[in-house]
Amino acid sequence: MPLVSIPELINHAQRGGYAIGYFESWNFESLAGVIDAAETTRSPIIIGFNGDFLSRDSRRTTERLEWYGALGRAAAEHASVPCGFIFNECPLDDWVKKACGLGFNLVMPADPSASREDYTRRVAEIVDHAHALGVAVEAEVGELPCGESGAVIHHGTQPTDPEEAARFVEATGVDLLAVSVGNVHIMVDGEQDLDLDRLADLRRRISTPLVLHGGTGITAGSLRAAIGLGVVKVNYGTYLKQWYLKAIRELVGNEEVSPHDIIGIGGEHDVLVAGRLAVREAVLDRINLLGCEGRTVL
Repeated sequence: MPLVSIPELINHAQRGGYAIGYFESWNFESLAGVIDAAETTRSPIIIGFNGDFLSRDSRRTTERLEWYGALGRAAAEHASVPCGFIFNECPLDDWVKKACGLGFNLVMPADPSASREDYTRRVAEIVDHAHALGVAVEAEVGELPCGESGAVIHHGTQPTDPEEAARFVEATGVDLLAVSVGNVHIMVDGEQDLDLDRLADLRRRISTPLVLHGGTGITAGSLRAAIGLGVVKVNYGTYLKQWYLKAIRELVGNEEVSPHDIIGIGGEHDVLVAGRLAVREAVLDRINLLGCEGRTVL
């Protein structure tokens, strides 16, 4: 089916009291696994790719954003459930603006190194550009701690200040606001509760729909409570890659003679199929927490 506009997806989630999952992809197999799970549960979904990763100078090959845009559009158009399509967390404004014309219907400029004043100005410019093309914009106030090392590192991080968030929303006109309320980026081990009092204060002060990044490390109880407080989108990435890698590692030592059995033939020893199925199972393991199952009639 055609891409569904982000305001329509979000408005339906608000009326239904559930959240939509953004389950981040990085290649065809991971994207297919996400949609497989959404179709199995009859859930609306947001698909997409990480703009920070794709735009990094350290990549060994230069990525063509046009290819990712075409892949996501084709996947959404042939999916049997409603899909949104995000270019997520990119610090380069030219990439974000380019994504607006390549089929993404949600973009997220994110630059933790920028001052609040500079980020506010840049987001407002992107909102004007994106809205003229019918594209929604997500932005963030506050900075999440990072769990990539196995421990949660809080150095330099800031929980979202409700008054600052209200000023930012007013100045930029963003469609979605990602907040820092105890959630953790790239939490590779364990889970923790959210600061629900801060989240409730944010909800009282701003009407813009709220987003939680770092869904991998949020306890189920906190997540359900956050949805009750108005969170309408939850991001998952680390969790999917952990499941994907586990499945691939179990097969890479296989000593099949033909390389086709390992790559591309689609059988039980194919690492590409194993990765797709692992992502599907990872999404199925978490999507029920969001309350979006069976919500495909918008």
